[in-house]
Amino acid sequence: MLRETDSPGQKITKLTRINEVLIRRLESISQKRGPAYALSRAAEVLEREVVARNLDLETALAELALINTELANAREVADQANRAKSRFLRAASHDLLQPLSAAKLFLAHLREVSGDALQRDLVSHLTATIDSAEELIRALLQIAKLDSRSFQTNLAPVAMGRLFRRLIIDTQPVASARRIDLRFVGSKATVLSDGVYLRQIAQNLITNALKYTTGRKVLVGLRHDRNSAVGPAVWFEVLDQGPGIAPADQTRIFNEFERLSLETQPGTGLGLSIVQRACDQLDHRLELISHPGLGSRFRVRLPLVQTPSLPAMPAEAPDMPRADLTGRRVLLIENDQTMRQAMQYLLESWGMIVWPVAGSDEAVQVAMLAAPDLILSDYRLDGEDTGMAAIRRLSQELALAPPALIVSAEPADMIRRKTGDPGLEILEKPVAAEDLNRAIRHSLGVL
Repeated sequence: MLRETDSPGQKITKLTRINEVLIRRLESISQKRGPAYALSRAAEVLEREVVARNLDLETALAELALINTELANAREVADQANRAKSRFLRAASHDLLQPLSAAKLFLAHLREVSGDALQRDLVSHLTATIDSAEELIRALLQIAKLDSRSFQTNLAPVAMGRLFRRLIIDTQPVASARRIDLRFVGSKATVLSDGVYLRQIAQNLITNALKYTTGRKVLVGLRHDRNSAVGPAVWFEVLDQGPGIAPADQTRIFNEFERLSLETQPGTGLGLSIVQRACDQLDHRLELISHPGLGSRFRVRLPLVQTPSLPAMPAEAPDMPRADLTGRRVLLIENDQTMRQAMQYLLESWGMIVWPVAGSDEAVQVAMLAAPDLILSDYRLDGEDTGMAAIRRLSQELALAPPALIVSAEPADMIRRKTGDPGLEILEKPVAAEDLNRAIRHSLGVL
């Protein structure tokens, strides 16, 4: 029986069955012997019924076609909105972060040249404020990117020992400032993941532990997954001695802007939300084990590429001695005048000789006069010009191949994919002065 609440698909199915029954009855009547008038009347009734049901079927098919057209239009609108969002993200990642990067470099220079205690204190507060704005912008852009239908992962073997060494460099300064004993348990395991996003997942979990622990230790390491039903795997785990999380709160802490201690710790409330989204995209299981008063254990299951070795030995943070950069010549390529000036001031405060230019043409002209020791370039310059184009021109036209650093507001993984150079050294804006100094010393081999 047809109902008003039936969907077009249900109506079509029912009407098709009714027509089949009616046609069989009509055929049956035509084969029977009996009074001609009665048979003729029955056949006419059935014929009218078949015609009516065919009309109903055609109406249902027309409704279905209309719905399909509306769905196609809605899909096109959604695709257009998604493309517009992607364009916004590309513009926002550059246009929002560019002035923040310049401000941070100006403040870094001001801090180095200022001898006034009050002024240095104000600089520290301004820097912290800019850092908070940067953290929020990056988190919002990252969430939008992870939610995008065009998001793509790059699954490949990731050596966890190498990842741990990078995480030590990233997180040890925060741990030292908070006087927290951050321990990494070394490993030779290799897992299958996206190296860029796995690093971000790990860094967010470690930063979260350092921020909220009330104890003096945070432990990071791997543990065999003895119960994996999908093949060999390990758990990446971060354990803290914090206040713990009540069962009722263990789901909502992964929501955007959700924080359980608003007054005591700064933050955006987006770090764990990013971890959840990244794990979903990478198909990595994320778990939280926590009880009030007993700390928390966040862990992510990672498929193994090879049998791991999990020695219980801490990986110590490497020493990072500062080296004198006086007299080193750097070709600075940056099309934004404010950013170029801020970078020049900071580099010169380190004793470097800076040749500032705005694009590839100027870079080639300057380098014809003297070879630089280092190229420091923004990625996106004016028009179709890029930092990589400038580097290639210096190599092709002048046979110059000094170390090169790219500083950009665009995500590093996106630039590496565009250039096809996975080993390209990239710093993301806004870049901290100490990170820039460290990268320059590393590129010049003066660690």
